[in-house]
Amino acid sequence: MTKLDAYSHILPAPYFERMGELAVDRGALKRWFELTTLHDVDARLRMMDEFGDGYQQVLTLSSPPIELLAGPSESPALARLANDSMRALCDKYPDRFPAFVASLPMNDPDAALVELARGIDDLGARGVQVFTNVGGRPLDEPAFLAVFEEMARRDLPVWMHPARGAGVADYATEDASRYEIWWALGWPYETSVAMSRLVFSGLLERHPNIKIITHHLGAMIPYLEGRIGLGWSDQLGSRTAGEDYQRMRRELLPRPLLDYFRRFYADTALSGSAIGIRCGLEFFGADHVLFASDCPFDPEGGPMYIRETIRVLDGLDITDDERERIYVRNIRNLMRLSEAQPGA
Repeated sequence: MTKLDAYSHILPAPYFERMGELAVDRGALKRWFELTTLHDVDARLRMMDEFGDGYQQVLTLSSPPIELLAGPSESPALARLANDSMRALCDKYPDRFPAFVASLPMNDPDAALVELARGIDDLGARGVQVFTNVGGRPLDEPAFLAVFEEMARRDLPVWMHPARGAGVADYATEDASRYEIWWALGWPYETSVAMSRLVFSGLLERHPNIKIITHHLGAMIPYLEGRIGLGWSDQLGSRTAGEDYQRMRRELLPRPLLDYFRRFYADTALSGSAIGIRCGLEFFGADHVLFASDCPFDPEGGPMYIRETIRVLDGLDITDDERERIYVRNIRNLMRLSEAQPGA
């Protein structure tokens, strides 16, 4: 069965070189420099060979976000370099990389819309990637919501990746997060918050068919179904003074909150967690779950996450049709990959 990895990360060589020049603290990116399969395409292809010709990857740019590497004056050029480089990889290896996702200079919202159009119209990107905040600013600010509105108009997906660093402390009495809690627990929190803010902005009510792909299977949302449904949706505003959340809810969000959260799409990048994948699949349904591995961020540089995720998906008690939708059909349909495009 063909397997199209919907969320795999790469730093193309030209972009990786420029990233190294711009990085203020190379020590904070030490793993990026040590992870050969992230930026050496030959090493990446050898790693992919383990899974046969039927395994392909949709290319997305790896973190850190562009806006953390460059200010608004330099980020548009950096985004152009990333997108041109990923397009080149798709052109050179179309059987391995049938599509890529455009990166945007989100700290310059006007330039982000320009690069969105260039990436899709000129380069053939099949969607765009954003991070869960823009330098600490929420995605539901009007300037950033314009990207979602435009992607809804184009009927192409937005990939949403968490962004949080060690500098975001876990306690007010501390200056930094310890024990990499910022990553292990902070990233799922970041994703869940960003999803919630987009819901409460009314985006998913205005655009019920918008396609937003959440990394790591919707993060905390599936596990907290009851808390969101009975605890949040039905009692919103009961714990808050000074805000008329009940009126806002009636006017902006006439449906139960869970209905909006189930409109998101979610990938299987859970480091091979069978329990997590079963939970996410039950919450979102087979039509909204996409095979993804988070390659190459595992101890082996990619194959472990791919191997373990495939093992879990192949062992699920689901129909062959559902399994095929998760592995390839859902993401191809979201990207409208059958349409004519550069390199197709």
